[in-house]
Amino acid sequence: MNLENYFISQFNSKHIGDDGALIDNVVYSKDAFFENVHFKRSWMSCFQIAKKAMLVNISDAFAMNAVPKYALLSVAMPKNMTKAEIKDLAEGFKSIAKQYNIEIIGGDTISNTKLDITVTIISKTKKPLLRTRVRENYLFAFTGELGRSANDLKKLQNLGKIHKKSKFVHIRLRNDFVTKSINVLKAGMDISDGLCSDLGKMASLNKTGVQFIKKIPKHITCSGEEYEMLIAFDARDLKKVKMYARQTRTKLTVFAKAVRNKYTNRCKAHHF
Repeated sequence: MNLENYFISQFNSKHIGDDGALIDNVVYSKDAFFENVHFKRSWMSCFQIAKKAMLVNISDAFAMNAVPKYALLSVAMPKNMTKAEIKDLAEGFKSIAKQYNIEIIGGDTISNTKLDITVTIISKTKKPLLRTRVRENYLFAFTGELGRSANDLKKLQNLGKIHKKSKFVHIRLRNDFVTKSINVLKAGMDISDGLCSDLGKMASLNKTGVQFIKKIPKHITCSGEEYEMLIAFDARDLKKVKMYARQTRTKLTVFAKAVRNKYTNRCKAHHF
């Protein structure tokens, strides 16, 4: 058990285990976005940093088929930030809030040696999509293309440049696909720690194994911060899922099925 899983195991709540905590059709989700852990300020503008901090949190809501309504911001910022940078940061938060009709209702600000952000998103759902409900022979699939985020991160770490529309900076959320296909999806989560790592979480929760039916290179399955969707569904609904993917212009890759064996994650932990 890695340190992250060990720490989470210290808390006993039936609400822990999904992308957010579901209580009475309300989803509460929270993620951190810290300088020198998730980004460097030389890589992104303050506007881009704030936008991504919001999007990685909204991704958790959409992964559960929830509509985000409110946001709470906690921002720890260095004293040497200029008023122009602070305004740029605020405009980034507001731009995403406006795009998704979210009201920023408060939070906290403190002085710090670097820029650290945490966002809490409060969402509502009538039909939540959880990580559980996977049964034997259900199919696993992921949306979009994986691997680009890790490639661009490696370029940045090597002092290289990335495309202005890089997926590492500009996240595309899959709410349209989830909303459209919710009636046939059995389980789902966003891919933030890498396909194999997140697949491991889903397999563990459902006490199932995994049989890959499509060969995928390790550098792709271990790429974190993709924020695509990992989904599970009954094989009998494959045509419907593909139809909804076409209707929402979502690339879909069916790559594995649930079986009775032990699943082994091939990727290193991203957080510890």
